[in-house]
Amino acid sequence: MAGKILDKIEIPQDRFELRLSGSGGQGMILASVILGEAIGADGTKNITQSQSYGPEARGGASKADVVVSSGEIFYPKAMKLDLLLAMTQESLDSYYPFLKENGTLIVDDVLVTEVPTDNYYGLPFTRLAREEAGHVMVANVIALGAIGAITGIVTHETLVEAVLARAPRGTEEKNRKAVEIGYREGARLLKEKAAGK
Repeated sequence: MAGKILDKIEIPQDRFELRLSGSGGQGMILASVILGEAIGADGTKNITQSQSYGPEARGGASKADVVVSSGEIFYPKAMKLDLLLAMTQESLDSYYPFLKENGTLIVDDVLVTEVPTDNYYGLPFTRLAREEAGHVMVANVIALGAIGAITGIVTHETLVEAVLARAPRGTEEKNRKAVEIGYREGARLLKEKAAGK
């Protein structure tokens, strides 16, 4: 992918806003809950999580937001995004205008084919879930692993713990593998961008 190198994210002292978006059924709400729990696990940050249900539950663009702050969070919803994950073209089209100028954009580059910038990270989350993890339903967890690797916003170990705490019984290994795939692919992409590929 073309684009300039994005530095590791430092959570600012005031407010950091993330939006995970896709279509209903892709698990963006659960992913945002897991991410919020992982970021807040050490108790040094305040976290709010909110989501959009409505008609999105039947396949339209859906979103779930996580707001992170070291101080008090007076307004719990995202206003200007520092990070946007778009798992579908519709979700990118709907929410890209809310991304800050130098915000981090991560997309499923199989389902998202028209990106209005060269400054983004693209990985085939859904295909990786189907072909490597054995189930398309863990694409959201792969995306979380990639977010962790690309941004440094949460440690690998903390994210694994948060994912396993929410994984349905009997799916722990599949979910653990999904985190590993996401971290591996996110780290590879970060290295390629750093090398100017």
